[in-house]
Amino acid sequence: MARVVVDVMLKSEILDPQGEAVLGALPRLGVNDVASVRIGKRVEIEFDENAQNVEEQSRVIADQLLANPVIENFTLSIESGAVEGA
Repeated sequence: MARVVVDVMLKSEILDPQGEAVLGALPRLGVNDVASVRIGKRVEIEFDENAQNVEEQSRVIADQLLANPVIENFTLSIESGAVEGA
């Protein structure tokens, strides 16, 4: 079974209000050394063990469904036979 992890992030030139809100809250937690925070999303897709063209299919899913290419970038990470640890 192949697991694909898609990380979607706003492009660096796009303002990230959620990241700014987290950055503004950090001093209240006593954390003062953080220069920047960006918020994104992570999507995990598990393909059947007989699936073919996993990377190509994953790129289509990410590009046409998960990410808005005008304001977001995505990265793919493919793990074959992934086992989750405790």
